[in-house]
Amino acid sequence: MAKDTDDKANGNKTSSDEAALSARLGSLDQRLSKIRDNRKVETDQSGTENGDSAARASAMARGFQLSSELIAGVVVGAAIGWGFDKLLSTSPFGLIVFFLLGFVAGVVNVVRSARRA
Repeated sequence: MAKDTDDKANGNKTSSDEAALSARLGSLDQRLSKIRDNRKVETDQSGTENGDSAARASAMARGFQLSSELIAGVVVGAAIGWGFDKLLSTSPFGLIVFFLLGFVAGVVNVVRSARRA
C-alpha cells in the first residue's frame, strides 16, 4: 500500500516536471526562432552570406592554382626527361632524374605561391 502511494506521488511529481520541462522547451524554441529570424534579416541586409560564398570560392580557386602548379612541374619534368631519353638513348635515367627535378620544382613553386598569399 505504501508502494502505491509513493508511485502516485512520484507520478504527480513526474507529470508536473514534464509540464515544466515542456513549457521551458517551448519558451526556448520561441527565443531561438526569434534569433534565427533576426539573423536572416541581418544577412539579407548586409549581404555577408554572399561574402562567405565569395571567400569560399576564392579559397577553392587558390587550391586549384596550387595543385595545378605542382602537377605542371611534375609533368614538365617528366616530359623533358622522356625527351632526353629519346635523344640520348639513356632509357629510364633521364625520365627518373627529371621527374624528380620536376617534383622539386613543383613543390618550390607551391611554397613560393603559398607564401605570397
